[in-house]
Amino acid sequence: MAFRSWRGVVGVIKPTHRPGSLEEFIRLIPEGIGVIPTFLGIKTGTEKEFSSVLDAVKEKMAELAELEVDIIHAEGAPPFMLLGYQGEAKLIRGLARKHKRPISTSGTTQVDALKALKIKKFVGVTYFTGSINEKYARYFTQAGFNVLGMDGISVPFDEVGRLASEEVYAFVKQQFLKYKGAQGIYLLGSGWRVLPIISLLEQDLQVPVVHPVPARVWAVQKELHVREKIEGFGRLLEEMP
Repeated sequence: MAFRSWRGVVGVIKPTHRPGSLEEFIRLIPEGIGVIPTFLGIKTGTEKEFSSVLDAVKEKMAELAELEVDIIHAEGAPPFMLLGYQGEAKLIRGLARKHKRPISTSGTTQVDALKALKIKKFVGVTYFTGSINEKYARYFTQAGFNVLGMDGISVPFDEVGRLASEEVYAFVKQQFLKYKGAQGIYLLGSGWRVLPIISLLEQDLQVPVVHPVPARVWAVQKELHVREKIEGFGRLLEEMP
């Protein structure tokens, strides 16, 4: 039996049980689009853990397909980005054929959002440190972008949601001003609660900002043939390119 909603239903796979981004997504998604969430339960945020969850992702996709959702969106950039852009694309194509419905990831929606905003060169900011940021940057380079920098703010994985948005704003601005010629800013990860600063960053730095939650809302609308503009969370939702 399928549960329906009059504008369509998206099944989402959440990487962690961290509160915040699911609530933000549901608040922003237009009325009439149903959301069925599932969870992987990632806890430590290590590269080893990210690499270990793909079988669980496939199980959740099968579960959501059984529920006859219209589209499936797998959140959590790291598990897929670590495969590389082409590796991720191959995996998604196979799963979409198997389940006979559109499948997207955080990475694919963000690549599409960057392209829709005509961003070719950008500065990325994450809440990870170390070599994993180089792998994130490589993913976008493989997708055809010029990644000027992919820098991380140092914070424990389970404390990301407690970062003040003003603190993130200051760090992002500092990183952005280190590089010349950036056409946009990319914020990796849904864990930090930074929706209030997206429009402020765009206003002050005069470039568009791509963040996973608005990118997810935009991509789901696009896939379900909905076009409802939303003010206050950046150009992507305000213009719906």
